Amino acid sequence: MKIHIIGGSGSGKSTVAKQLSEKYSIPHYDLDAIFWDKNAEQYKIKAPVFIRDNKLKEIVGQPSWIIEGVYFTWLDPSFALADKIFVLHTPLSVQEERIWSRYYQRKTGLLSSTKKETINSVNELIDWNKKYIENYLPNFINNTKYKDKIIQLENNFAIFEYIS
Repeated sequence: MKIHIIGGSGSGKSTVAKQLSEKYSIPHYDLDAIFWDKNAEQYKIKAPVFIRDNKLKEIVGQPSWIIEGVYFTWLDPSFALADKIFVLHTPLSVQEERIWSRYYQRKTGLLSSTKKETINSVNELIDWNKKYIENYLPNFINNTKYKDKIIQLENNFAIFEYIS
């Protein structure tokens, strides 16, 4: 089984991907882990493209996987091999609430993280996420050559209804 999950920040991608991974014993990959440079001194520093692309090739070369993230412009290898591409349309207000909650949990130590977020970076993420939901994601859905694989959902747990 090869599953790709797309949605805005706070849409529930990671949560449902982890649950699917546990239920079906399939490795789960968060694209943030290969897109961003975790060793950078500052927040929001991208990993070198050749490193990112090589990591993606390693992942999609496996017999099964669950990949999740907000990205789509560099993911043709994943989309081409995916059995299904789930797009989550969680309400923006829910996403924003989850983004702030996650920030608070990381800053207070309730949630382990190596991210170097600030209040300004969270506000920037919320602004970017709104554009993503209103413009970037619809553009991807309307123009992708993988329309036949896309399943759009308003509830991340509805994915379980499509997987057997």
